Amino acid sequence: MFRKKECVAMLLAGGQGSRLYALTETTAKPAVPFGGKYRIIDFPLSNCVNSGIDTVGVLTQYQPLVLNEYIGNGQPWDLDRTAGGVTVLPPYQAKDGADWYKGTANAIYQNLNFINRYEPDYVLILSGDHIYNMDYSKMLDYHKEHNADCTIAVINVPLSEASRFGIMYTDEEERITEFVEKPKEPKSTKASMGIYIFGRKLLEKFLIMDAKDPSSENDFGKNIIPAMLASGARMFAYKFEGYWKDVGTIDSLWEANMDLLGDNPAFNLHDRRFKVYSRNDARQPQFIGKQATVLNSLITEGCEIYGTVVNSVLFSGVYVAPGAVVRDSVIFSDSMIMGGSIVDYSMLDHDVVVGTGAVVGTKKAKGRKITVIGAQNSIDPGMEIKEGAMIYPPNNITNEEEDQ
Repeated sequence: MFRKKECVAMLLAGGQGSRLYALTETTAKPAVPFGGKYRIIDFPLSNCVNSGIDTVGVLTQYQPLVLNEYIGNGQPWDLDRTAGGVTVLPPYQAKDGADWYKGTANAIYQNLNFINRYEPDYVLILSGDHIYNMDYSKMLDYHKEHNADCTIAVINVPLSEASRFGIMYTDEEERITEFVEKPKEPKSTKASMGIYIFGRKLLEKFLIMDAKDPSSENDFGKNIIPAMLASGARMFAYKFEGYWKDVGTIDSLWEANMDLLGDNPAFNLHDRRFKVYSRNDARQPQFIGKQATVLNSLITEGCEIYGTVVNSVLFSGVYVAPGAVVRDSVIFSDSMIMGGSIVDYSMLDHDVVVGTGAVVGTKKAKGRKITVIGAQNSIDPGMEIKEGAMIYPPNNITNEEEDQ
């Protein structure tokens, strides 16, 4: 027997994350580490808990092992509930056959049974690849106040970047009058955040119609939203004014990590109003050696720093030897930067060893590209890895969760 819920959240976490290249070779994008001790998926899951939403379906597909193990029973996010909680929803074989999720809308369509078992009035659709803190309950209140069929969270972006997003055009009441997916010449800066609230019954109707259309790409932005708008549905834009970052590229993931640094960071991980929950193994306290230099950096538990770390984010268990220098970089767990080596403007996945005297990347400057080293690689002593290089994990790497 399932208890009725007012709102059920569906978290789309099956994307391949191809633009993260080596970092998602064996790991789903939502499971990519972020901010020293978190993973990307921690943010929407924590937002749900902080918003009073206790029933979450997580839709997985690409390289799901690390992500499935990380979510577990949902206990770190207080989602280990007997009525509701978190449920991992991979593609499965139904009576009429098995099928991969064809698009964001199709993924929800294939899990209508999960949604309907709770008979929610509303369905919240989320993406698993964004960094932000948001109280979804305020958006739900807005949705109800406007008697909306669909509410879409929007954020203002520079006009020069608007062509990268789905763009909303609204009237004076914020009712959506037009929606264009990645317009070539945008005239609005209201960009979709990929966060939607629907009335359940109307959503089900449009998902079923979309599934029957052989020409559809089964996508919310390309198909469901335009179809609803054309039908005359009451659709409203909900303005969000906090920090939000799509971390689907190497550059944006690096930038989001850098946004955590400084006396007044662009994104504050220590905001007591929005605690971010995660699954992390206990580690010993970090150790900063007497001769070490650490400036404007995040250093996580278990790190040993004897060299120089500047403007960087280091995950748990990172070792920086005497004489080694790490600048403008993000280093995932248990990597070792040996003596005399330099890591500049780079991202290193877990268990990378940078040999003595090696040089990885180059100093940050306009036009320079981030260097990326995949998991479990060893850089030979004295070797130079040039700016913008992309080194994938060794062929024998196992798809298992790195120790955080």
